[in-house]
Amino acid sequence: MVYNFRVRPVMILFAKAPVPGRVKTRLAATIGAGPAAELYRAFVADTIAKLTEFRDVADIELHTDTVTDAWSEQGVARDLQAAGGLELKLLHAIATAIQSGRSQAMILGSDSPTLPRGHIQRLLDSAADVALGPCEDGGYYAIACRRVHSEMFAGVVWSTPHVREQTERAVRASGLSVERGDLWYDVDEPEDLARLMKEPALPPRTRQAVWNCQSRM
Repeated sequence: MVYNFRVRPVMILFAKAPVPGRVKTRLAATIGAGPAAELYRAFVADTIAKLTEFRDVADIELHTDTVTDAWSEQGVARDLQAAGGLELKLLHAIATAIQSGRSQAMILGSDSPTLPRGHIQRLLDSAADVALGPCEDGGYYAIACRRVHSEMFAGVVWSTPHVREQTERAVRASGLSVERGDLWYDVDEPEDLARLMKEPALPPRTRQAVWNCQSRM
């Protein structure tokens, strides 16, 4: 018997090359560009490790904005994000996966290193055309799609508190069903980092990076 493994869902982690001054710039203003990049590198590494827990049921990929050797030791499939803004990057990744026969394409951001496994599982289990993992800042930490439409991000103004609301509206206007998952938070601002530092059980690389930040303060 021949099995078509392409029907498996794919989890795609979007990340930037961890170059000081290009990542976590709002944190860098407080802790410095180098420590902010170190922290970001740890966030991505721990998120990859968390996603690999789903390897029995989904394929895992890392899509970076530019060519980088970062995280190569973690052994996940890699690709480059499409050119253009975030809307084009998301549409390209989702459409490529769905059109290749994937049952679901989940795109995750790299700003939520303590995201609970159950939050990811809920999106994976969603039967909706589109399921969003909402963030407290009005955005979302993940989007899981079983169908794709070219206008599903139409009118979304990125990097604003209205991203999730606008995405839900655009998805519905495209004729797709949408579901909202469990709420979590991104680590973008100094107050988010302060919250992260109080977490009782940080993943290992993030814990070390946070300790390094604290030792410099």
